Amino acid sequence: MTPQESAALPYRPCVGVMLVNAAGHIFTGRRIDTEAQAWQMPQGGIDAGESAEEAALRELWEETGVSADKVVVEAISEEWVRYDLPEALIGKVWKGKYRGQEQKWALMRFQGSDEDIVIATEHPEFDAWQWMPPEDLVANIVPFKREVYARVLELFGDRI
Repeated sequence: MTPQESAALPYRPCVGVMLVNAAGHIFTGRRIDTEAQAWQMPQGGIDAGESAEEAALRELWEETGVSADKVVVEAISEEWVRYDLPEALIGKVWKGKYRGQEQKWALMRFQGSDEDIVIATEHPEFDAWQWMPPEDLVANIVPFKREVYARVLELFGDRI
């Protein structure tokens, strides 16, 4: 795919979840589909007819096993935060339909216990998870998503 063809592709509408525990640390999972140390917060597409909050709660459940009754939704970003895939991934990810994602982010306060987190879901995305201090978050994320994570920290940092 040429750079011009890539630039003409739309962004995939998506949500991301910043799940924060009582200590102010953020849930991150290590992606199962790569050998790299690719940590990220839960995220995924918005289905037709879903609000950003509904999609965020669904994605949280699908990726972590954490149900809606174990969280308090404290905020949903008003803005869409975008990222572009690296050129090598465009055309391979999401059947080549998107150049990257535009995401609404949800800040959720975790009310459960660590035993409520189950990453061995029906379609697992993570092979490990941890509570990460906010100051370590950006440095541990794949490079092409770091600007997004820095922006999410700006949006929600004072509430963590």
